[in-house]
Amino acid sequence: MATGQQYSTDRMSEAVAKPAKPTRLNRPNTVTGHIFWVYVFGFVALHLLALLAFVPWFFSWTGVVSVFVGNYVFGSLGINLGYHRLLTHRGLIVPKWLEHTLALLGVCCLQDAPARWIAIHRMHHQHSDKQPDPHTPLVDFFWGHMRWLVYQNKYFGTADFYDRYARDILKDPFYLRLERGSMRWWIYLAHAVLFYLAGLGIGWWMTGNLSGGIQFGLSLLVWGVFVRTVYCWHITWAVNSLTHLWGYRNYEVSDHSRNNWMIGFTNNGEGWHNNHHAFPRCAAHGHRWWELDLTYTFIVLLEKIGLAKNVVHPTREHLKLGANSMDEG
Repeated sequence: MATGQQYSTDRMSEAVAKPAKPTRLNRPNTVTGHIFWVYVFGFVALHLLALLAFVPWFFSWTGVVSVFVGNYVFGSLGINLGYHRLLTHRGLIVPKWLEHTLALLGVCCLQDAPARWIAIHRMHHQHSDKQPDPHTPLVDFFWGHMRWLVYQNKYFGTADFYDRYARDILKDPFYLRLERGSMRWWIYLAHAVLFYLAGLGIGWWMTGNLSGGIQFGLSLLVWGVFVRTVYCWHITWAVNSLTHLWGYRNYEVSDHSRNNWMIGFTNNGEGWHNNHHAFPRCAAHGHRWWELDLTYTFIVLLEKIGLAKNVVHPTREHLKLGANSMDEG
């Protein structure tokens, strides 16, 4: 890999100057006009498959529940905790077997392999709401939400990109294999098959016939995999778009990050984005009593049972700074 200035996971964006009034930005200079057709095909295919939820034959209440349970297991534990707070920002340390398990849960959300996801997010923090930011909504809302994924960024995938932003991640052969090969696609497919087979077996046992098992298995596949994947996509993308446009601020930071109620509750704590941009390494994104953060609740549980250490908790100084910022606002 080319030598580059490695991104520091200790970086703290505690700038007290208020950001300038939002102005329209151009897309990053490294974005080309070429379409990333693999992503486009995946987005279209999964959204179409998710529409099967409107076909009554695929409905089951267990399937509906599996969307929200799956969002917590794969989205909150896999992406929010595994990819984001643990691997990207090093807000805690867990045993390697648990770290890898959380990363595999994140892979099942079909949001890139860990190293690429982490590198893009670290780049976002370094250039938040400035032109090099990969997905600032100051280009336009849909760019920040998902269009940035559709157009190829020629910097992503270069040796300098990975060396600068994910060198520490790729030192682990486990993440290197996920990045280089097609294993992540097989992992997603395998977890989808497991959902169907589990539903097939349970449905067959409950109804006493194969057709009942097939119907129940397909309901879990449609709702627990396809609908849940699309739901996880959009609430994750909404952190990039909505929480940099609408919401309130506890801290005065140099970007336009906001705490957004809707994303805070639906994404189990990730929507308290202004708090996160003020103190990126802090494992808790909710800093006020009303800012529910179920991802952090699980981190506290891991710490209590001895599976997490060096957890970066919010301090009194953090909360006092936020209170002062709100008073001044």
